Amino acid sequence: MSEVANPQPVQQPDIPFATVKGEAITHLPQDLYIPPDALEVILEAFTGPLDLLLYLIRRQNLDILDIPIAEITRQYVDYIEMMRDMRLELAAEYLVMAAILAEIKSRMLLPKPTSDEEDDVDPRAELVRRLQEYERFKQAAEDIDQLTRLERDTFAVNAEASDLHPERPEPQIDLRELLLALKEVLHRADLFSQHTIAGEPLSVRERMSIVLQRLNEGHSMEFEQMFSREEGRMGVVVTFIAMLELLKEHLIDIIQKTPGAQIYLRAAADSTENAAAPA
Repeated sequence: MSEVANPQPVQQPDIPFATVKGEAITHLPQDLYIPPDALEVILEAFTGPLDLLLYLIRRQNLDILDIPIAEITRQYVDYIEMMRDMRLELAAEYLVMAAILAEIKSRMLLPKPTSDEEDDVDPRAELVRRLQEYERFKQAAEDIDQLTRLERDTFAVNAEASDLHPERPEPQIDLRELLLALKEVLHRADLFSQHTIAGEPLSVRERMSIVLQRLNEGHSMEFEQMFSREEGRMGVVVTFIAMLELLKEHLIDIIQKTPGAQIYLRAAADSTENAAAPA
């Protein structure tokens, strides 16, 4: 019988933890250097010494009218030392406030005078007044910043409205449209035709005066309103001839807004009440 060889263990390949320019990186470089300050993060930013002082007071829920000056001075100085250790540029006003706090602290440690002539003034009074004033302005600035601001929260839109009343030229009336309207009037006149025993002949000149007078009394009238059903076909024909004569002499205008729409008559702009009266 032949002996069976022991199987070799399977080697699992290293999984790359990064890829740089297409090259898989499976081992950390030996010369990698991370500066000790590379992972330091500043979470708070202050706009001045009063802002920092107000932050220290509010963080501990202290009464701004009764500031423990010794503890606040210690925390303030620790913050300044931290900024120096981080090699941050420190404004001179922070150092001035540190000197003011040190002065107030020293005045608080001095024994109070027993003489009644000297006023018992709290050394913290001026600092408290400045802190209260700064807090009011800071709150007002935050309230204003919450308001809607143009070009930040809202944006103005300018739109020009088109002409809502465009001028539309009046179309020219086709003679066929006029004849069709006359045919409709004649048809309606036939429905009300009646036998007349005797009648006076109708004058075209007289009807021209009547038509022009009716148009001068109003702005415009419909074509069908100019005819009287009681006059029958003869009255319709005479009235229509009078209209054509007035149109020929440019004393009236016949208008129609659109093809197939109602036809209107109106006096011409340069006509007068007596322009069509017979001599």
